[in-house]
Amino acid sequence: MMDTALEEASSPMLNQKTPFHDTPQASPKPYKKGFVATLMEAATLKSTPSFKEDTYFISNLRSSEKKALQELKDKIPSLFSFENGASSEVVVPSMWGIPLLGGDDRADVILLKFLRARDFRVNEALIMLLNCLTWRKEFGAETILEEDLGFKELEGVIAYMQGYDREGHPVCYNAYGMFKDKEMYERFFGDEEKLKKFLRWRIQVLERGIKLLNFKPGGVNSLIQVTDLKDMPRRELRVASKHILSLFQDNYPEMVALKIFINVPWYFSMLYSMFTPFLTQRTKSKFVISKEGTAAETLYKFIKPEDIPVQYGGLNRPSDLQNGPPKAASEFTVKGGERVNIQIEGIEAGATITWDIMVGGWDLEYSAEFIPNAEGSYIIAVEKTRKILGHEEAIHNSYTSKAAGKMVLSVDNTVSRKKKVAAYRYVVRKCNNI
Repeated sequence: MMDTALEEASSPMLNQKTPFHDTPQASPKPYKKGFVATLMEAATLKSTPSFKEDTYFISNLRSSEKKALQELKDKIPSLFSFENGASSEVVVPSMWGIPLLGGDDRADVILLKFLRARDFRVNEALIMLLNCLTWRKEFGAETILEEDLGFKELEGVIAYMQGYDREGHPVCYNAYGMFKDKEMYERFFGDEEKLKKFLRWRIQVLERGIKLLNFKPGGVNSLIQVTDLKDMPRRELRVASKHILSLFQDNYPEMVALKIFINVPWYFSMLYSMFTPFLTQRTKSKFVISKEGTAAETLYKFIKPEDIPVQYGGLNRPSDLQNGPPKAASEFTVKGGERVNIQIEGIEAGATITWDIMVGGWDLEYSAEFIPNAEGSYIIAVEKTRKILGHEEAIHNSYTSKAAGKMVLSVDNTVSRKKKVAAYRYVVRKCNNI
């Protein structure tokens, strides 16, 4: 780590009069765990995180933390100054378009992230910051969003930004199950050049999410990560996951507020005893573990159903993203042994009603009926009663009424003892708008 820092000190961007090795050296960097080892530890944690996200208000900092921030700010100018004739000028470093010097409170947010990542040890935070600035320049991170890396078929499948959580954090979804296919694996990880290109694309996805942050005290300054472990080929992706983790840990400190793992196989907890825990309590508190078949139940705690992809128990389909913000859904629970009827009244003759409905984990009976208002009219079975299995996505259907009446959506959980989360939404368009 220090060798890298010393090499960077010879760069023209650093002051030759004050070589970087004169700065007190940092203590050895904490050991980095591999992706599988990290999940082993996470698998034993409770589902409710205790993590409290920083507000980044200076007034909320302890006196020692305020002192560390000021000390870090005082050290930066001397490391980015150069002689220009009889005077000395400072090249102001920046990240994500935000200058780190000059009094911008957004810069304080960024600097506090590096300090927090090193427990407010100023010299270690400074080394991390300098290494990150050098990496971003060499990697071209500031302009990576403009590049077409040729991963169109992975967009919206492997890693993608979609929606926000209930507190406004952008959500990044990750699912590597498709790489269990050897041909797919070879296409993207078959050699070192392919791996480098994939890593560059993965950083591009992350940068898209960071673009949505405002870096303001009290604002949204971090992301939510949802990682789907279903069918993930652990051995094959070991090298790639190690590189991804390393890049994220070194260059994106405190950028993730919560890490939600869904479809976690049972054997993760069984294998945990083979691994020694190294994570700090703060890092542990960011993990949320959801075993197979409980993705919707877990995600509903943090993300609204209309923002959750349909494959994870939500109502959001890729086509929805083209029509602006998703229409809000109504949430409800279906208790074990309970049958719930949702009545949508006031439907006029000739009107079209379109609805979406989802029950987390399904495994119950569902039906949809249209009941005309006219006395003596027959009830119309729009969707006949059928058993819906746990792996099925949200139902999306529509019906055009020939008479005024109401629609009744029914979910029957009477054969189960388990309470289930659920959501629905609907739109009624009158005949003159069809």
